[in-house]
Amino acid sequence: MSVVSIVAGIISLVVTAVAVGLAVVAVGRMLAVVRAGRPAPGRTGDRGRRWRAMLVETVGHTRMLQWHWIGIMHWVVFAGFIFLSTAVLAAYFQVWDPTFALPLVGHFVVFEWATDALLWLTLIGIVGLIAYRQVRHPRRLEKRSRFYGSRFWQAYFVEAIILGEAIAGLLIRGAEYELAGVSAWHFPLTAWIGGLYAGASTAAVENVIVILALTKILLAMVWLGVLARNITMGVAWHRFTAWFNIYFKRNPAGTALGALEPLYVNEQPLTAESIEDLQEEDFEKLGVGKVEDLSWKGLLDVTTCTECGRCQSQCPAWATDKPLSPKLLVMSLREHAYQRLPLLSLQAAGGELTTEQQQVLDRPLVGSPEDGGVIDPDVLWSCTNCGACVQECPVDIEHVDHIDNMRRHQVLVESEFPSELNRVFTGMERKGNPWGMNGKDRMAWAKDLPFEVKVVGQDVQDLDEVQYLFWVGCAGAFDDRAKKTTQAIAELLHLAGVSFAVLGQGETCTGDSARRAGNEVLFAQLVAENKETFTETKVKKVIASCAHCFNTLKNEYRQFGVELEVVHHTQLLNRLVREGKLTPAPPAETERKTITYHDPCFLGRHNDVYDEPRDLLGAIPGATLAEMPRNSERSFCCGAGGARMWQEEKLGSTTINKARTEEAVATGADQIAVGCPFCKTMLADGLTAAQSTGDAREEVEVLDVAQMLLASVKRGGAV
Repeated sequence: MSVVSIVAGIISLVVTAVAVGLAVVAVGRMLAVVRAGRPAPGRTGDRGRRWRAMLVETVGHTRMLQWHWIGIMHWVVFAGFIFLSTAVLAAYFQVWDPTFALPLVGHFVVFEWATDALLWLTLIGIVGLIAYRQVRHPRRLEKRSRFYGSRFWQAYFVEAIILGEAIAGLLIRGAEYELAGVSAWHFPLTAWIGGLYAGASTAAVENVIVILALTKILLAMVWLGVLARNITMGVAWHRFTAWFNIYFKRNPAGTALGALEPLYVNEQPLTAESIEDLQEEDFEKLGVGKVEDLSWKGLLDVTTCTECGRCQSQCPAWATDKPLSPKLLVMSLREHAYQRLPLLSLQAAGGELTTEQQQVLDRPLVGSPEDGGVIDPDVLWSCTNCGACVQECPVDIEHVDHIDNMRRHQVLVESEFPSELNRVFTGMERKGNPWGMNGKDRMAWAKDLPFEVKVVGQDVQDLDEVQYLFWVGCAGAFDDRAKKTTQAIAELLHLAGVSFAVLGQGETCTGDSARRAGNEVLFAQLVAENKETFTETKVKKVIASCAHCFNTLKNEYRQFGVELEVVHHTQLLNRLVREGKLTPAPPAETERKTITYHDPCFLGRHNDVYDEPRDLLGAIPGATLAEMPRNSERSFCCGAGGARMWQEEKLGSTTINKARTEEAVATGADQIAVGCPFCKTMLADGLTAAQSTGDAREEVEVLDVAQMLLASVKRGGAV
């Protein structure tokens, strides 16, 4: 054994002991922070699906591959990190014995080929990612860069370590080939590197292997030590925490979209019945008012954030220069959590705090920057709940749940929320709709129809007598634009021979806007009222024309024990066309239209309904579909979700609906098709503004898919 081996061996052991010791302490600190969170019910059941989801998303990189080439490069680096960890293990033996090879697999050709391939792929992948980060750097793109606000030194450090490990690995493979004196068959992609050592003595090559092995160990331990000293370094820690974060996600079969997370009080969902049993101290716990009010899963979420900025790049609020960036929000929560929670533990143990530490504890979670707030209220209220952040996140962070839980505390405990919502809440509570319209007018939309619309309790006793309950919704009943969609759907159902009835004055708001605005108490009361109505009228199958009603009835009422078979009108109408019960007819040659379809967030991203509306449009003769650049899973929000429908958009360089309308108009479409009354209102307003400034042709119009289908069916002679 050479002196070089002895020195290298001792150094490797000392450095490893220090780095591992630091890492153990860091993991303990991290676990202490995560465990400080509230319980997170429902995160451990259905283990089979959870294991499957975790393995598919990590090993399969399914969410990373939403960005194809970036995902591929990340996968080879990920695979190299795991597989080539065996090379670091081998390095601990090589510093003592340069001829060492792993038992059983060390000289196995398949293993050696995989080693060579992954070394090169890792090198190529990390160089590609380094180049991409520079091309997309904020100094070039400013706030349009998804890396805006990310901590670059941490990314550079991780990239440098991986690059160093890959280069050291390739060099050591070349030296191993030169020392082994075997066929290049065992070193298919690195044998040529052995030429660097041609003519060197055996002892010299052995020393090269020892030094390179030590280099690999030092790189790995420096990486581990820096991680240990920077516990909020998500760009590195996510390699360990992402597995757990994905496993414990709220929906093991998908993302945390669709239903919002229930508001838990003492580990039980809040309902209209349980509200009456709340103690005074329970009200202070409603929602998230302090970072320790996050569940342990919420704290694991923020710990796992990689700062990749995919969420930020897709956020409609950020794209229109609002203060909300989902990434920066999560980063702020993480930094505050890892500052505040250890101090709370210190304080509870009787430790004395410095002035600076006390200032950390005194910071409000939600508050203006002037008041030292961690999260500006404008950040919270800029969110449309579109779910683009959740859809894009490769580690399944549940941004929308966290935002709305903070909204819940602001509304229910602090009574701090946008003033426009006062009227909305009052209208829902007193009149059963956000407009505050008289419930007696709920059937006004049906007056001019050429047939009678059946009303439960008047024309039919209950829903057993018809196929469907047609859930008209507040917009469909009271909004003049949405009424046209309601009428079109009713006519189409009548023409197709589908029997249906409506609740009329018995219908009240589903409560979507109340829940998404944080007023869970009002939402629970509306659910209880509708639940009683559904039970009395034996509702089983529901047609919904509003994407928000569709999502709420289908997904969120289930949390309150209401099981319904809910279908969106575009889904049912598409089926009726396919079954031949509705027959669209072609227009005159001069009346052919180019149509662009806008995906409602709560129909598409929240419920994966993308194909049926497009199939339906494709079935209308004379209609040519021109997709917007951002469509389907990557669709851009209209700006109405998350109770933004009721709030004036005062912040940013432009409004979200205007940005989306401009994108629609740019396709050259004659008609903008929608499948939601909120989208129709927002895009119609955006179109009117664009037409007033000459940025859109006067003949362009916004129509619901049902209106387009009805016009086509009537061309065929249906009356």
